[in-house]
Amino acid sequence: RVVQGGMCHEHADGKFQSLKKLPDVFELVGIVDDRASTTPRATKSYKQYDGIRRLTPEEVWADKSIECVLVEVTNDDLPSVALQCAEHGLAMHMDKPAGRDFALYERIVNLCRARGIPLQMGYMFRVNPAIRFAQKAVREGWLGEIISVEADMNHSYGDSQYPQYVASLKGGLMYNLGCHLVDFILPMMKGRPTRAHVVRQAAPGDPEDSGTSCVSVLEWSRGTVTLRSARQAKMNVRWLRVQGSRGELDLRPIERFDGQPLKLELRLSEPAGGYAKGVHVVDFGVQKDRYADQLRELADIVRGRAPNPDLYDHDLAVHAVTLMACGLD
Repeated sequence: RVVQGGMCHEHADGKFQSLKKLPDVFELVGIVDDRASTTPRATKSYKQYDGIRRLTPEEVWADKSIECVLVEVTNDDLPSVALQCAEHGLAMHMDKPAGRDFALYERIVNLCRARGIPLQMGYMFRVNPAIRFAQKAVREGWLGEIISVEADMNHSYGDSQYPQYVASLKGGLMYNLGCHLVDFILPMMKGRPTRAHVVRQAAPGDPEDSGTSCVSVLEWSRGTVTLRSARQAKMNVRWLRVQGSRGELDLRPIERFDGQPLKLELRLSEPAGGYAKGVHVVDFGVQKDRYADQLRELADIVRGRAPNPDLYDHDLAVHAVTLMACGLD
């Protein structure tokens, strides 16, 4: 039995659509309407929530049959709502980003850790099969020593008010979207970066200081990670490239839901992982839903069918590096 706590997050609509496709997994008890909050949010329609039962937070806390909350409030409200869920012992899917107050997020994570509360962060590429393949290739040394990783989260959406919304986030678009990249790239590197070079600009046509075009270069003792996040990129193709001393891989786009199969190109200078030397195109088939598999994982954890993954330290590291990458550490 699940409640969607919020309607205002940019991913709220997608999560709601995925929930509706999983009636055999979740019973949607209702939704918490957070539109009265004055914290910044992107412009959107709320018509799809018409007719859905509304609950107050107090009703959620009082109903002991509710087992899980999807925290989908505005970015700035995410930590305070997630903390309340943790204090009431509720398993949760907490959307990103995790807040500009690192100490508050650390409090949430440590409370969940101490009480064994499942905390699934809304980093949407965690169940992406091509990303999992790329992580396996790096982890098992197919590519040799990693020299560089490059990835982008560019997009072309947003109305005339969108730059003002991004500017309110302080860290710009990198704060809002870069966390998705940090989440899956950080395990590819050894430890945390030693320093970051941050460029925060305005995308073409956007007001100065809006932060809608960002680049961060993260340094390790050996190896670099370059993250990009900008709007006005009309082709809207997000990508990943990993280069190592014995091979490299390209994933372009990172995800797709257009009926075409998701593919990754793997290039090896010597045999590795069951692949011969040379170029390979790895086909992961047609992807149908961005969020459903991750939500199924959460349901299995709450039901006790799968162990609660010990991602608490990883989640803290991801957020620390995300803040570093957008100049807010």
